[in-house]
Amino acid sequence: MALSLTLALLAAVVLVGINEAGFRQSTRALEEVGQAQRMRTALSALLQNVVDAETGQRGYLLTGETHYREPYDNAIRQIDGQLNVLRALYADRPEDSARLTVLSTHVARKLAEMEMSVRLRTNGNEDAWKFVITTDVGREEMEAIRTQANALVASSDAALARGQVQIAKSLQLARVGIAVVALAALLAFYLYLRQSHALRSAGERQQEALQRERNALETEVQDRTATLAELATHLQEVRETERGYLARELHDELGSLLTAAKLDVARLKSRLADTPDAIERLQHLTELLNSGIALKRRIIEDLRPSSLSNLGLVASLEILGREFADRSGLQIEMSLEPAVLDEARQLTIYRMVQESLTNIGKYAEASEATIVMKDYGNHVIVEVADNGKGFDTQRVRPSTHGLAGMRHRVEAAQGKLTVISTPGHGTRLTAMLPVRRVVATPTPAGVAPGR
Repeated sequence: MALSLTLALLAAVVLVGINEAGFRQSTRALEEVGQAQRMRTALSALLQNVVDAETGQRGYLLTGETHYREPYDNAIRQIDGQLNVLRALYADRPEDSARLTVLSTHVARKLAEMEMSVRLRTNGNEDAWKFVITTDVGREEMEAIRTQANALVASSDAALARGQVQIAKSLQLARVGIAVVALAALLAFYLYLRQSHALRSAGERQQEALQRERNALETEVQDRTATLAELATHLQEVRETERGYLARELHDELGSLLTAAKLDVARLKSRLADTPDAIERLQHLTELLNSGIALKRRIIEDLRPSSLSNLGLVASLEILGREFADRSGLQIEMSLEPAVLDEARQLTIYRMVQESLTNIGKYAEASEATIVMKDYGNHVIVEVADNGKGFDTQRVRPSTHGLAGMRHRVEAAQGKLTVISTPGHGTRLTAMLPVRRVVATPTPAGVAPGR
């Protein structure tokens, strides 16, 4: 780029220099040509006036008529001025100026000869003016005038030729200079295009490298996102599995212990019927055991709702809604359509509704809530809404894990979760899950069928 710019600047400077030199040379040549033309014009006018004066003189001498003197008189009046013009033109030309001096002398002699003959004719001296005419003085002076004038004209022609040659050289120089500058400009343009192509190629290569890096980063991000999603799904599955295992352990082990303890307390009450103080303490122990059994049942339902496998999704959601209404005092309206779903999607819907109700109880400050489930054949829509204070969905804090967990759980089931909320106008959570039909499997003998 720097080389092409330098070459372009150099070509511009050379072009300006050539144009300036050509202009000056052409100007000088034109001045010389113009002066040569003026010299030729002045010499031609001088010769013409001398000839006119001689013609007028001869006419007057032959006829004696005054009107024949008019050309002579007019020519005589102009000759001095023309000689002065020629002296000014040849002032800076010593050699030509010397010839002009000789020419002026011959012109003066010729004019004197003509003036003498005209004066003699005017005075009536016939023999005298005829004698002057018959001499060769006038002819010789006229020949000398023509000789000197032709020499000066030849000098002017030479100056004119030199000027023309100089103009031709200037034009040739300008032609060559323009050709050289044009070639330099083409070379600079070629170098510029070459450099631009190189820069563009380098830029394209850099863009390609950046695009490859960007694609690699996007692929890595996608892979890691997919890995994290799989890990999160796996963790949810492990958590649900652990919850199920813990629920079964609580039901089987703790439930058996509490039931056995309650039975033992009942036997002791029957044997200690005569001891009021013992009966009172056994009654209190029975109430504690009943509270423990109820707590165990609630913990088991929270860990793994047994109603989901025993009663189905609709009944489980109804139980969940009623228990939440009893605990929170909110009015819950439910519209639930039965839907045939696999166990994983049933659990997803149940957890989504459960987390939504928990959020309503903690943050919404609502008085009413609705739970709606509709079956559209190929997909199910589940909606949980409240009339609480709502929030700005664009300013959800990153620490809000409840919504993130629900969204991930729904998306892991190939569904979509939509959250619509405006401050002061409540919140609406809508989950759309595709239906995966349950394939009936043979039930082993002695095992109660479940959903």
